[in-house]
Amino acid sequence: MNQQHREPGTGSKDQHYVLRLFVAGTTPNSLRAIQNVRLICEEQLPGRHELEVIDVYQQAGQLAAGQLVVAPTLVRQSPLPVRRLIGDLTDRNRVLEGLDIIPPPAPE
Repeated sequence: MNQQHREPGTGSKDQHYVLRLFVAGTTPNSLRAIQNVRLICEEQLPGRHELEVIDVYQQAGQLAAGQLVVAPTLVRQSPLPVRRLIGDLTDRNRVLEGLDIIPPPAPE
C-alpha cells in the first residue's frame, strides 16, 4: 500500500472531489449554500467534481448515514479525509481552505 502524505493545500490539480451538500428545504441559507458551492465547484474544480445536493426534509434516511446535525452542511467525501463545513458557505476562502483546494493563509 503506497500512501503519500500531502500537506494541506497541496492537493493535486487532477484530484477528483466528491461532495455532498445537505440542506433543509428551500430556506434562504440552503439556497445560498447551493449557489455558493456550485459556483466554487464550477470555478475551482471544473470537470473534477461530483456534487450531490440532499434535502434532509425529502431524504431523512441520509441524515443517519451522513451523521448530520446541522443544515446546510457540506461534506467532502473524497479525497480523504472526510471534511465537514457548516453554514451557508458564504465565506469563500473558508470553503476553499476547508475543502483543501487552496492553502490556508500564512500566519503573520
